[in-house]
Amino acid sequence: MATLGRSALWRRLDTTGTEHVLYDDSQGLRARGTIISADPVPYVCQFQLLTDETWATRMLEVEAEGAGWRRRVRLERAAGRWRVTANESGRLDQLLARAGRPGAALPGAELPEELSPATDVDLQFSPLTTMLPLRRLGLLHEPDTVPHTITAAWVLLPELTVLPSEQTYRAIGDDKVRYQSGSFAAELTVDPDGLVRHYPGLADRVV
Repeated sequence: MATLGRSALWRRLDTTGTEHVLYDDSQGLRARGTIISADPVPYVCQFQLLTDETWATRMLEVEAEGAGWRRRVRLERAAGRWRVTANESGRLDQLLARAGRPGAALPGAELPEELSPATDVDLQFSPLTTMLPLRRLGLLHEPDTVPHTITAAWVLLPELTVLPSEQTYRAIGDDKVRYQSGSFAAELTVDPDGLVRHYPGLADRVV
């Protein structure tokens, strides 16, 4: 991937952690990022993300690694269909059990066809990927407050399981977007490019 000329950094509000990304959003999005988190077990996650010019996701590749384990997943979308490949090594299940958390499902998608309605990806705990539907749907320039409901390919961290996720976005001001998925809802503060400045309970942008 070529050199990327912009960057953003967020700090986590719910645990010790950060997300740093390098990106270019001149014709869709090209991005490389690193997520570091202390919860539920310490891990580092590195990812590459590519969309087309309409901001529809073409590829997301993610690798998560901690002490004694590593997982990888790659999602590719073409002609409205998703291809998901994944692999794992190590003992993430044991570490999660010691931390009092449920065991990790296998990485990847058990039924990739369930992702077919999805145009966007949503990497858990990543403010960057919130940008994708905002730019693709043109919410930042929408004069009204019409809600938009989408399906995203939701990639869970650290296990890298991929699930379909129904999400609703609605512009509620010049720099505010209301997000809802299931019983969870939040009012996000974003900049003019759609990057999250403040995600309540999750992250604040530092630079």
